[in-house]
Amino acid sequence: MQDLATKATSTPDAEEVIYDLAPVRSAMLSQLAGFEHGFYGRVGGVSSGIYESLNSGPGSQDDPANVAENRRRIATHLGVSPDRLLSAYQVHGADALLVDGPFQGERPQVDALVTRCPSIAPSVLTADCAPVLFADPAARIVAAAHAGWKGALGGILEATLARMIKLGGAPGRIVAAIGPCIAQASYEVGPEFVARFVAADPANERFFIPGEDDRSLFDLKRYCAARLRAAGLGAVDILPHDTCAETSVFFSNRRRNLAGEADYGRNLSAIRIAR
Repeated sequence: MQDLATKATSTPDAEEVIYDLAPVRSAMLSQLAGFEHGFYGRVGGVSSGIYESLNSGPGSQDDPANVAENRRRIATHLGVSPDRLLSAYQVHGADALLVDGPFQGERPQVDALVTRCPSIAPSVLTADCAPVLFADPAARIVAAAHAGWKGALGGILEATLARMIKLGGAPGRIVAAIGPCIAQASYEVGPEFVARFVAADPANERFFIPGEDDRSLFDLKRYCAARLRAAGLGAVDILPHDTCAETSVFFSNRRRNLAGEADYGRNLSAIRIAR
């Protein structure tokens, strides 16, 4: 059973239900005036079973009506209409897209969305990958990027920043928050994974610690933060959560695989310009 609150609407006899979705928030982003954001997990929705309860992924095998209702609740929580809570068809690539309205037709196959439009809330869907939210308080630009290991290695964070800079953003002003994702303690990888990162840059060895046998543990959060700082950002917030370990709070693909489940829900992270 979910807690909920109500907010009066302009109609005296009507009340708009605002559900307690318990989003995680970045302290750095929260300090910026005129922005709303949230890293939403699995709390406060209508889905059941392995999707309990705020599954926001249209690509899952959950009932589409439940996914739509969950997304509607998040949109209401953020203060946008449901058709303006935008999620791309993510492909673990390095393409960022500028958006100024709802998608026409199929969702674009990109891994980051950038906007200057206050009525749009760009979002990303994750289930262990890192959601990264961006805001430039002076240029009034926001972005959401999906940074799994492949996208982060391939340059999705830099591509997102490039889009923001083209609109007038400045790395020295941009604040980025790396949201809930799989933590190093849960992110076991094989030697071929380590070799791929070290081949790209020998300094990447610092993001791995020894695991059992020939396995290693990868720090995706710190890797993303290093890429952002190398691109000129001084304000990078790293949230402490572990999606794989925090079973009741977040969806996790790795946890699903370990449990032998058929599918998994998606966490949604979004940001918007409030005024």
